[in-house]
Amino acid sequence: MRIVDVIIKKRDGKELTDEEIKFVIKELVDGRLESSQLGAMLMAWYFNGMNARELSVLTNTMTHSGDTLSWPDEWKPVLVDKHSTGGVGDKISLVLAPALAACGLKVPMVSGRGLGFTGGTLDKLEAIPGFKVDLTLEEMQQCLADSGCCICGQTATLVPADRIMYATRDITGTVENANFVTASIISKKAAENVSALVLDVKVGRASFSQTLADAQHLAKNLVGAARDQGMLTKAVLTSMDHPLGMTVGNSLEVIEAISGLKGKGPEDLNELVAIQGALLLHATGKADNIDQGRNLILETLKNGTALNRFEKMLINQHVQQGVAHELCYGNAESVLPRGKFSSPLVTSTSGYVTDLDALAIAQVCGALGAARARASDIILPAVGVQLNIKVGQAVVDGQVWGELKHECEVVPKDLWQKLQDAISISLTKPTIEVSRILEIIE
Repeated sequence: MRIVDVIIKKRDGKELTDEEIKFVIKELVDGRLESSQLGAMLMAWYFNGMNARELSVLTNTMTHSGDTLSWPDEWKPVLVDKHSTGGVGDKISLVLAPALAACGLKVPMVSGRGLGFTGGTLDKLEAIPGFKVDLTLEEMQQCLADSGCCICGQTATLVPADRIMYATRDITGTVENANFVTASIISKKAAENVSALVLDVKVGRASFSQTLADAQHLAKNLVGAARDQGMLTKAVLTSMDHPLGMTVGNSLEVIEAISGLKGKGPEDLNELVAIQGALLLHATGKADNIDQGRNLILETLKNGTALNRFEKMLINQHVQQGVAHELCYGNAESVLPRGKFSSPLVTSTSGYVTDLDALAIAQVCGALGAARARASDIILPAVGVQLNIKVGQAVVDGQVWGELKHECEVVPKDLWQKLQDAISISLTKPTIEVSRILEIIE
């Protein structure tokens, strides 16, 4: 079999056999695929697509292109994870993982760093002094045995095919493809050997899926591929036009997540933590129905058991015990990096807030150091925006609607103006979004 023949076959719009797909991935991982050939293969797939069988085979082959995680047999029924397609102010994982652990589940969450306009889950956690994201399998097992959860990065030997493919997708204009996104996400989750998975598929201007139809297509792809790999899976479609919670930026989001773990988080954060946790508790038999699952999750936030699991996870991931305790039970701000400068964001008119542009806010924070434009960029964890208002709220002229935390003494004029333009105010009261949950796909 020759790789060029496989490329030509897909270029001409024909289905690939299981053996041909496996051959492509083996050649890739073994280093025998030229970069130009990989680019051509990706582009052929991009334009001519793949059917459900091809996607399933690609995902499975990528899953087994390297090591897979192994766990004690008795853990198998309670191993779960979640994945978000990414949003602004999305600190759900920091609250959800320990809440699930407090309910008796095991959560080996392999997360990523941010690239683009948002910081990733690992970037948020790395704002905590000493937090270690690079764990061995033995360290992950110890974390799960002791705290019930860990949040760590992908190892070099876990799904190497995805790492190589993503780097090439990034430079060949093939990132925005539902099949590639599906294979990338699900292969990594399948390699974790979890039994149940919940997917948070964001919808809106500050997300991968701009429209509900796009999100529905992606969610169905993801759920189907995950089930083909043996995972009980559901997807929650959630809105992402406005920031989630009241903070954007790594240190600020850690502080808000800890408030959430104390049962004092913003309503939209609580809502999404509760529904995603409930779906996993129901899937694993820990809850008889979704309402009971919601109540179990929220109870862990109120009674402190989720916060206790979070503190244990921090210590297991190399945060000093005193630092972890102060972060969870003392003054969290004293532990985390704080911006050298703080600039108030002030309204220029009175009325009702009709929009808070999550994308614009994230782009400004990212440009000031809260996210990466390139993988080699250094994150400035203190940079971010603390919001004081939500969409639908009445404001008066001159009211401080937020605070920009920054490290540079002078914020560039274009960025400052973009941030000021992120808020829209009208004399007409808008229809308020009562829930971020748009749909659940099974």
